[in-house]
Amino acid sequence: MNRFTMANDSDIMNGSVTDVYFEKTMEYLTMLKKNPYVTMEVTTQSSTYGYINFTGLNDVLSLLESHNVDVHAIPEGTVLKARDINGIPVPFLRISGKYLDFAELETPLLGFLCQASGISSYSSLLKKSLGNIPFISFGIRRMHPAISPMIDRSSYIGGAAGVSGVLSSKILGIKPSGTMPHALSLILGDHDAWKVQHDNASFRVFLIDTFMDEKFAAIKAADEFPDIDFIRLDTPSSRRGNFPNLIREIRWELDIRGHKNIKIMVSGGIKLEDIPELISAGVESFGIGTSISSAKPVDFGMDIVNIDGTDITKRGKFSGIKSVYRCKNCNDVIAGYSDTKPICHCGETMENILKPYMEKGKIIKNEDIETVRQRSLAQIENIMNL
Repeated sequence: MNRFTMANDSDIMNGSVTDVYFEKTMEYLTMLKKNPYVTMEVTTQSSTYGYINFTGLNDVLSLLESHNVDVHAIPEGTVLKARDINGIPVPFLRISGKYLDFAELETPLLGFLCQASGISSYSSLLKKSLGNIPFISFGIRRMHPAISPMIDRSSYIGGAAGVSGVLSSKILGIKPSGTMPHALSLILGDHDAWKVQHDNASFRVFLIDTFMDEKFAAIKAADEFPDIDFIRLDTPSSRRGNFPNLIREIRWELDIRGHKNIKIMVSGGIKLEDIPELISAGVESFGIGTSISSAKPVDFGMDIVNIDGTDITKRGKFSGIKSVYRCKNCNDVIAGYSDTKPICHCGETMENILKPYMEKGKIIKNEDIETVRQRSLAQIENIMNL
């Protein structure tokens, strides 16, 4: 029995976390000796984010491994809209196989894709808005600890410069990012907490708002330790007032005293809509937590589009096995049922970005995190428009 209220790996892999109607459907089809060969596609009608940064494929491949299915998918870290230029929903992933070989896995499969893609898509909007200004994913303390690596992985793919999770960092192969908690100042006092941070951290960031007014604490920290890299404000909402103006005041006071080298980092309840004014006020780094980890999932659905060679699907969906063509020149996307590569309006031949990842349950392609992240960063910069 599980110690915590959570599914373990075997619960997910054996289909225990499925919705009950899949269990009933499998029971009925087995009783009737019906097990057709189907192709199913994962699409969504629209997205909160405008653009979707497709993420979570790594877990889907682990889920389907050893099941006798073929999988084609858009590569992780690909940024595109939910519909093509003609308004047709884009299939992000396609599975073909005997229905009873994977029917009960639809629920966890969609869960992997929906939440991971929601987090990475929100992080991508942050990255696009921030440009070269870094942000760190601080959100795992607001979510179930079992999914903390997924949250941090998706944030990192979406553009976060670093993540705070220790386990996440080990999985991702990167150094965890963090500063100091208020607890350190409460236990040691500001000066001693700052000193131990100064003497032992390779990257010196002082949290300054535990006891004092932010402006005077910033001045005190800068005067006592003029070689620090950042001061961090995690000011609670009840004390913020006009937060951008508070930042402007601190920036002014540091600059006038010759501390232009010390930068300002902010954290605590930061959302996408807060970013522009905080940047204009002088913020040069962000710790962003809950708004990332609680990002709205992408509402993916998975539907049969072909049964035993016959194109068929439910109302509101588009039947037939499709390819996804993208123009390298202008990035337009067309979801088509023809194998003939279309010619874009710009004259460029479009390429199919739906790639094979699994054959008969064997993974044939699996990309490392940095490859996925670099694809994501390039497409955030070149494709996304806010």
